[in-house]
Amino acid sequence: MKIAVFGVGRIGGWLAAALARADVELSVVARGTTLEALRSAGLWIDDGGTVQQIRVNAGAATEFGAQDIVVVALKAQQFNAALDELQPLLGPHTAVVSVMNGIPWWFFTELAGPLQGCHLDAVDPQARAAAAIAAPRAIGAVAHASVQTTAPAQYRVNSVDRIILGEPDGRRSERVDWLADALTRGGIPVHISANIRGDIWTKLWGNMNMNPLSALARASTLRLLDDPDVSALCARMMGEMAAAGSRLGLALPPDPRDRMAMTRRLGDFRPSMLQDVQAGRPLEYEAQLGAVVEIARRLDVPAPFCAAILGLTRLLSQGV
Repeated sequence: MKIAVFGVGRIGGWLAAALARADVELSVVARGTTLEALRSAGLWIDDGGTVQQIRVNAGAATEFGAQDIVVVALKAQQFNAALDELQPLLGPHTAVVSVMNGIPWWFFTELAGPLQGCHLDAVDPQARAAAAIAAPRAIGAVAHASVQTTAPAQYRVNSVDRIILGEPDGRRSERVDWLADALTRGGIPVHISANIRGDIWTKLWGNMNMNPLSALARASTLRLLDDPDVSALCARMMGEMAAAGSRLGLALPPDPRDRMAMTRRLGDFRPSMLQDVQAGRPLEYEAQLGAVVEIARRLDVPAPFCAAILGLTRLLSQGV
């Protein structure tokens, strides 16, 4: 199979390195200084103190043609702007794996319940992604890892739990099995899920509070969790999201501390929004917290704590 990684930021670079180690037919779509670095010196990854240089086939999407699988690892706010650039990679049967934070564009396509078939303005304005990438192409993915970009095309892996893959309808498929095998051979633990929407929702349960709060407070994860007032705020926000999820049939653990414990196991790291605000980059708040607030409002579920933090994060992002 031919596979392309579209976007080689922190998670995209980590996945590209694993796929290259698995010796698959890999192409990497990049631009600017990252593309220059990949072409001149390859991809460098520091995985637990072992630094490896990996040569990859890097270029623009127009250079590679239709792929069997495309792994999209962009920032959520970059995704819609990249839809036209993505099109040369899509053949009649190309699968698209969304390894992005927040709710993906296909999430409500076949989810029975009050929001079935809806699109979220926070995720997919004007439903452009839904029109450009049909839902049957989608493979869901959730990455539980902390990776840092130290320079263009250079990455440091701080901690890894696993990556979760799954078909939105819960079935096992050849394309998911193939991708799982390739990533496993490349050194990434993989779990194939029969409930990938639930896994996406559960990860978002932690990200939608820890990410914006880390940016607002300029604090790493353990500093946030160790502060009793901030920890209580996290629990309040998680309770609001859980109430919305129950209306959608998306169950969450009864105690938010279970999710906080998972965050603790990843160690004291800087969430992506904190890294972005410190680097002066736009913040990825709409697909994470914005989506939660929009869902709650559509369901008439009160979410005052989530809405307040969303407003503060929006103002912060406008000043970046």
